[in-house]
Amino acid sequence: MAPAEGFTTMASAPYRRSGREIVPAEPVKYPKDAGPFLLVIVDTEEEFDWQSFSRSACNVGSIRQQVRAQQIFDRYGIVPTYAVDYAVAAQEDGYGPLRDFLNSGRCGIGAHLHPWVNPPFEEDVSARNSYPCNLSTNLELRKLTALTEMISRNFGVRPVLYKAGRYGADAETPMALETLHYEIDCSMLPWTDLTPQNGPDFHRCSNDLYWFGEGSRLLEIPLTTGLVGGLKRVGQGLYWWLDSPLARRLRLTGAFARTGLLERIRLSPEGNTLSEAKRVSRILLDHYGQRVFTITYHSPSLEPGHTPYVRSEADLSGFLEWIEGYLEFFFGELGGVGSTPAEVFRLVAAQRQGGGGGSAAGVSGLGAVCVTCSPGELVSPPQPTRAGTAE
Repeated sequence: MAPAEGFTTMASAPYRRSGREIVPAEPVKYPKDAGPFLLVIVDTEEEFDWQSFSRSACNVGSIRQQVRAQQIFDRYGIVPTYAVDYAVAAQEDGYGPLRDFLNSGRCGIGAHLHPWVNPPFEEDVSARNSYPCNLSTNLELRKLTALTEMISRNFGVRPVLYKAGRYGADAETPMALETLHYEIDCSMLPWTDLTPQNGPDFHRCSNDLYWFGEGSRLLEIPLTTGLVGGLKRVGQGLYWWLDSPLARRLRLTGAFARTGLLERIRLSPEGNTLSEAKRVSRILLDHYGQRVFTITYHSPSLEPGHTPYVRSEADLSGFLEWIEGYLEFFFGELGGVGSTPAEVFRLVAAQRQGGGGGSAAGVSGLGAVCVTCSPGELVSPPQPTRAGTAE
């Protein structure tokens, strides 16, 4: 993929932002019978070497393999959101298969910013600059503008959901989201400090959804993450230390997990077993009243050899079995409901306004605010394809 026409390529001096996390302005409130809801948000991107970054690493051949998971979602009535980056949105091999899903009502489309393959190209390519929050706010805005326009051109819809590449969002990111009329952000990675890799610090962030930004109009939906074990009550401060480079060198993180004292589990088939995912889900629902659960993974994992999590066909079979096994568990044992970020946005916005959200008996019955449409546009939700699912 060549640099986009009209954009220049030049190096710029390092830029340092505040590094502060996004500040919650108002907690989300749910109807009393809400959920639990399950969302799927896929980091939809090119295949690249996770240890280095290159503007020329733009192959998107693995996108055609997304049908492997999509068929599972279809059976369970799940409508995933593919948060696509510029390499996917700009090439027919990327947007073509996903546009077919979108046009048949089987998915939503969001935006996912990978700075090193997203014009304009003004920053040095480096690990530090791979986090959008390490760019100047002006460059971050212009890159997101280019991505938003490319998605609008090739998918025929305008995204309103954003997920920063490498979870690179900070307190200044909302300015770009508000300027471009985004409504939902999914960039928070709870209980995680990325500063040793020059990324943001989320170690004080929890799973709670919240409103933020100017006028509290943006909704944050973090990646579902749990701290479990005998020390979970003091886990926030302790895990921040366990996640440090020193503790990892001393192998204390693994020791605490193996002994059942404290471990962090993310709701993802990448690096987490199905039994771990079930365990953390039960704890979050039963002990903390979690209402929204979000599965995430990287699109290249659907083709062996592109990510550390799927190196072989056997790995891929296990990956897909994880997805199906978790959906069976969530809709069966937990009695959950399939949903989308847009539906959750509509539900909690209605509850906030004190009208229309008093009952959550089937969110899909509300109609859905399209996650890829102009704000406020309604689309009809897909019909159920399996007993126990809502869409």
